[in-house]
Amino acid sequence: MVNVEFRSLTQPVGIMRIMAAILTCMCFSLVATVGYVSSPYWAWCMFTWCFCCFFTLLILILEFTTLNIKLPFAWDDFTTAFAMLASLMCLTTSIIYPTFFTCKACHREIAASVVSWVCFGVYAGEVALNFLRPSGQNSGFLSTLPGIMKMLETFLACLIFTSLENRQFISPGLKWCVAVYSLCFIFALFIILITMGNLTSIFPFCFDKLVIIYNILAAMMYMSAMVIWPLYSFQNNKRPSDCGHLCHWDKLVVVTFMTIFNFIAYTLDTAYSIRLVFCVDNQ
Repeated sequence: MVNVEFRSLTQPVGIMRIMAAILTCMCFSLVATVGYVSSPYWAWCMFTWCFCCFFTLLILILEFTTLNIKLPFAWDDFTTAFAMLASLMCLTTSIIYPTFFTCKACHREIAASVVSWVCFGVYAGEVALNFLRPSGQNSGFLSTLPGIMKMLETFLACLIFTSLENRQFISPGLKWCVAVYSLCFIFALFIILITMGNLTSIFPFCFDKLVIIYNILAAMMYMSAMVIWPLYSFQNNKRPSDCGHLCHWDKLVVVTFMTIFNFIAYTLDTAYSIRLVFCVDNQ
């Protein structure tokens, strides 16, 4: 028998989730009425609003029916992580969409941009409410700094994938960079899933030390990509004079900066993980 919990919809976090579901639905509805645009950035914006709306509704339904208590992972940790991820996604979408797809006469596009910024504010407010819980209630991996860094690393990798084009993979150097982005993304996602499912105990060795080794390798791989990508992408390749919005050359710049940001994220993640495992745990 399924019980219902009306309090999940009337408490502040529940109200903010209802608002977020409505606002994200408004965003992709407004943009869908404008029509399809052949652009990976347009697809990313639509995916963001649909993804956030779907999972927000799913969280509301699971909490309302109390089915969330039967799931095999820390529910509060999952919802906090989702709110942080949704905040990041809505923030980037709120920057990307008005930058590339709005004009002075584009009323529906402007409305979608404004609503998207409100969505970001709502999700950021949910994150703030989650971290204002009494001490000890945010004990899951994704609510800790290493978990937040892992989500940031996978998120930045998604932005890189959005900006990649098949015609860019001509030289072996650029192919290596794409391999770096793909492998690091897969292993970071694997670590998140293993930790969320409390499956670290199945490994016959210290999982935290394995993560440190991965972080070091990922940082070194991203460091090589940080050098190789701009070297092969911009060598004898100046910005075209007729390069407007959604220009191929601009996407190369986006990948370059996202690579730098992810290298910094992996470096900080490595430093903090080493301190946590070898310094704090030995005290």
